[in-house]
Amino acid sequence: MAIEHDFFGLLESGPDGSIFWSENVELGDQTVSVDLTAPDQEDVSQEALDAAAAIVSSLEEVDRRSRIAMLGEVDNRASEVTEYILMQQETLGDGLEDFLVDISGDPAVDIIRSLNLMSMTILADEHGGSDPFAVLEYALDPDATDDVLLVNLTSDGSIHSVTSAE
Repeated sequence: MAIEHDFFGLLESGPDGSIFWSENVELGDQTVSVDLTAPDQEDVSQEALDAAAAIVSSLEEVDRRSRIAMLGEVDNRASEVTEYILMQQETLGDGLEDFLVDISGDPAVDIIRSLNLMSMTILADEHGGSDPFAVLEYALDPDATDDVLLVNLTSDGSIHSVTSAE
């Protein structure tokens, strides 16, 4: 079986009924890997695919809102964003400046501004549910795949939560 969608084209299901779509999307000077997945094609609606297409199409705006959400958590010493920033400062030490795109004097702002959006995974079967519909993965060092922040979105594109990969 297959699902056809104007944005994603023909989404064929695998032998187990799952669907998967993958594309690299340009965001400024970055290339972001975007995946759409669902374990069972039967759980994916046209509305879910429309919502996913809207999020992919507005990736620049989604990225902007994600960074604002991260900045909003900086004042909370117990937030995962603050822990991530402190860990990057400790791990990279004097080498931190090599990863920063701008140095304003506020390390938290500089780190969040310098994060690379590495990937976005859309969980098409979670449309309208309480679990995240899309997960954006950010890393300061693109080679440090374990040191990432995850911004979770609802199916309407609003911020669900910001977590670390730990």
